[in-house]
Amino acid sequence: MKALQSIAILFLALMTQVLATVPAHANTSRIKDIASLQSGRDNQLIGYGLVVGLQGTGDSLRSSPFTEQSMRAMLQNLGITTQGGQANAKNIAAVMVTANLPPFASPGSRVDVTVSSLGDSTSLRGGTLIMTSLSGADGQIYAVAQGAVIVNGFSAQGDAATLTQGVTTAARVPNGAIIERELPSKFKDGVNLVLQLRNPDFSTAVRVADVVNAFARTRYGGTVAEPRDSQEIIVQKPREADLTRLMAEIENLLVETDTPAKVVINERTGTIVIGADVRISPVAVSYGTLTVQVTETPQIIQPAPFSRGETAVQPQTDIMAMQEGGQVAIIEGPDLRTLVSGLNNIGLKADGIIAILQGIKSAGALQAELVLQ
Repeated sequence: MKALQSIAILFLALMTQVLATVPAHANTSRIKDIASLQSGRDNQLIGYGLVVGLQGTGDSLRSSPFTEQSMRAMLQNLGITTQGGQANAKNIAAVMVTANLPPFASPGSRVDVTVSSLGDSTSLRGGTLIMTSLSGADGQIYAVAQGAVIVNGFSAQGDAATLTQGVTTAARVPNGAIIERELPSKFKDGVNLVLQLRNPDFSTAVRVADVVNAFARTRYGGTVAEPRDSQEIIVQKPREADLTRLMAEIENLLVETDTPAKVVINERTGTIVIGADVRISPVAVSYGTLTVQVTETPQIIQPAPFSRGETAVQPQTDIMAMQEGGQVAIIEGPDLRTLVSGLNNIGLKADGIIAILQGIKSAGALQAELVLQ
């Protein structure tokens, strides 16, 4: 009985020591959620085309000569002669067509395209994109786009007023491009996998390599992963492994992620994002605002009857100054909850908190990177 009690006490002590070494803010994620495959990146495509069928909102051909040239070239390719005269159509617009070619896309699959006006067209609503070839950076044609464009914004105009909401000169064609050529590289032609972290960090890169190696020792009897830097992890393909199956097994492994402490501030919108690892050393803060209000109330003075005087304007100005706040508060942030509670206790708005965080950073008490947007 005493031996069992000793074993139980020893087990509880070991468990307490293990739990004490695990960080309270541990956060685990799948490798597929924090890293991408280098050979599985998107490729950008671009093309020049025409949108037809607009209700008088197209390019004015005199101001956009390239639109008329494109229209004549298109008609000539269709066997229609356009000799002489100048077209005055307002139902056609020159556009730039862009799309992202997804990784491992096969011929026949479809992708979305974005259409943007190139001339002085006021709206692409109701138009149709005619056949447009999309090329990559190497000049090769990888897709062909065509279809009805969808515009999210709208514009209404009258004789004395105009109402516009959203952007009417940019549109999308869902599944508007058909892939005609696949990328020259093949996934299984590679001899290794290159994982790229979406948020580069040395600690996370090392942990990813350790987790992959722990799996590889059990499955293949050796290590296969090596971190190259804060972003890339190289995974060598074992001789008996299939590259596709290896990636499928690796991407679902759980890794404890780590990110540097950051405070992101957007002064235009008043948005403040504080990371979980942000710390603030004890610091005293005093914040006060001075508001000066100037009010002009001019008075009209009328002359007495039969005095042959003139009506005069007598200026009258009232100036009032108000000062709010000014109290001194001590802020200390050993963790995120305490930091947010301390900032809220001061009773300031977003602009005041932004000013305080910038001052704390200048004083050297903010143990985090301050990112201003």
